[in-house]
Amino acid sequence: MKMAAPTASKAASLGCNNKPTFPELDFRSGARVEELNKLIQEFTKHDQREYDDQRALEIHTAKDFIFSMLGMVQKLDQKLPVANEYLLLSGGVREGVVDLDLDELNVYARGTDYDMDFTLLVPALKLHDRNQPVTLDMRHSALCHSWLSLRLFDEGTISKWKDCCTIVDHINGATNYFFSPTKVADWFYDSISIVLSEIQKKPQRGMPKVEKVEKNGTIISIILGVGSSRMLYDIVPVVSFKGWPAVAQSWLMENHFWDGKITEEEVISGFYLVPACSYKGKKDNEWRLSFARSEVQLKKCISSSLMQAYQACKAIIIKLLSRPKAISPYHLRSMMLWACDRLPASYLAQEDYAAHFLLGLIDDLQHCLVNKMCPNYFIPQCNMLEHLSEETVMLHARKLSSVRSDPAEHLRTAIEHVKAANRLTLELQRRGSTTSIPSPQSDGGDPNQPDDRLAKKLQQLVTENPGKSISVFINPDDVTRPHFRIDDKFF
Repeated sequence: MKMAAPTASKAASLGCNNKPTFPELDFRSGARVEELNKLIQEFTKHDQREYDDQRALEIHTAKDFIFSMLGMVQKLDQKLPVANEYLLLSGGVREGVVDLDLDELNVYARGTDYDMDFTLLVPALKLHDRNQPVTLDMRHSALCHSWLSLRLFDEGTISKWKDCCTIVDHINGATNYFFSPTKVADWFYDSISIVLSEIQKKPQRGMPKVEKVEKNGTIISIILGVGSSRMLYDIVPVVSFKGWPAVAQSWLMENHFWDGKITEEEVISGFYLVPACSYKGKKDNEWRLSFARSEVQLKKCISSSLMQAYQACKAIIIKLLSRPKAISPYHLRSMMLWACDRLPASYLAQEDYAAHFLLGLIDDLQHCLVNKMCPNYFIPQCNMLEHLSEETVMLHARKLSSVRSDPAEHLRTAIEHVKAANRLTLELQRRGSTTSIPSPQSDGGDPNQPDDRLAKKLQQLVTENPGKSISVFINPDDVTRPHFRIDDKFF
């Protein structure tokens, strides 16, 4: 008896279709995309720690101490603005939260030296009364850099700050004072050292222990011990402007990934000059334009999967490309912003595409190195890699090639590093104080009864507002009552 052969549709339904199905693979390395996604998720789990009420209170205590210290610095010689507005960023300068050079920074390691890190931009000068585009004196500087003449300010400001300026005499007899980033940083470090010395003469109950104060180039790094936590604050003296620089005006004319998600007014609310010079610039005179406030706003529009890929990629390159110093995490951040402009929002919003994004960021970084080209996101005509030698860029490109050939192994290494750092932190906590930490202004009370209301509020500020602009308004005559602003919300 003959049996009829099954039709194709029946064969498929009966499982007779022999066409094999393959897992999604990365063509270059052969790595399974699913495995890479799981490794990125594991890295994120260990890298993003949740803070309990006790840790939130320790964060507040350290912050309160730093702001009290800055209020005392202002009182020393009245140089700092009386009503100042700081920008507090999660992550230290070494994490690339601000475009600063890392060459002169001492190496600090999470777990070994600190548990949490922050960057605090402190305006030494403010120019907040102009609505038109701000035109800076860039005649002596490379792109993205500027000298700052105190002619923009009143006589009182010039008198206060002339000892932190370089002086240029003109043929017509006029004297021009240029605000010097190196002299400002020296003054700031000396002033902070004086204040900390005075504070430590009269220690208060619950006051943080100052474990380290160092001047790293133009940055002052302070590590505080609070209870069982160590907080690193990278404090950066800056010049603060409202409005937008004329040199970046053309950037506003282009289409961007954040269009329609946040308003232009939020993006261009202000910018800074930070104390960093170009490769061939004069360190004593040259400042660098920084768009840190704008970047905080743009970060709101970046998908969580892309941010996870960025954090994982950053952890890999910080270790791999640390010597010689050529690539900083800020370069990677710029490439991520360019990718957001280049790729469809629907693609970047895919929750299970973190592996694709990681591989893409590595490819982008390698492309930038090989071509020695990394445009500043806000001023594209500025190439941030222009000064590097061919030997340096090719050395780093070859290192990245090894990552691209085996991304899974480098992710596992990054996971082990962050787990080791967490173990060191936990070990320190076990050895440290187990009681709650009152704020520096506390004058007694039961140390085992923390202010739950305060702790919950602080936990909300720290853990529920990642990447947001946190400004603090300080009245030097009453530093015990800082006012917080997170984006446009006041606390």
